[in-house]
Amino acid sequence: MDGPQQVLVGLVLLLGLFGVLVPGVPGTWLVWAGLLWWSLHEQTGVAWVLLVGATALLLFIQVVKWQLPPRRLRGTGASRRMAVFAGSGALVGFVLVPVVGAIPGFVGGIYLCERLRLGSHGEAAASTRVVMRSVGTSVLVELFACLLIAGAWLGAVLAGV
Repeated sequence: MDGPQQVLVGLVLLLGLFGVLVPGVPGTWLVWAGLLWWSLHEQTGVAWVLLVGATALLLFIQVVKWQLPPRRLRGTGASRRMAVFAGSGALVGFVLVPVVGAIPGFVGGIYLCERLRLGSHGEAAASTRVVMRSVGTSVLVELFACLLIAGAWLGAVLAGV
């Protein structure tokens, strides 16, 4: 696969990562489709193993999400702005501390959004806890799986496989 196509695959994966945060956008499907596109063009053992592993992981994550208790968004203060802050924090955390940095980055993004909205540390911390209980778990599970897949793809590309 040539360079421009790899850049396009990377953009599809990135769009999928942001799509996880936006309700109604099939973020996990975009991540999987980008990996499928790459695997079909590469046709190496590593590419196929990565595709099969990603497929299994995403199916497992869907089962995990169904098992999580349903929560209500109303009254928590969750907004699209908060989703952008949380997703950006997760991506920054993932880059700074690979894989595990996504979790504190996600929570930190929510806290920063609430701190800017509410003003004080105490109110922002309390609101962050409420939001994390309501929506954060399912979004974080899905985002973390997609970040793992994107990181594995990036590692395979950088390794030249």
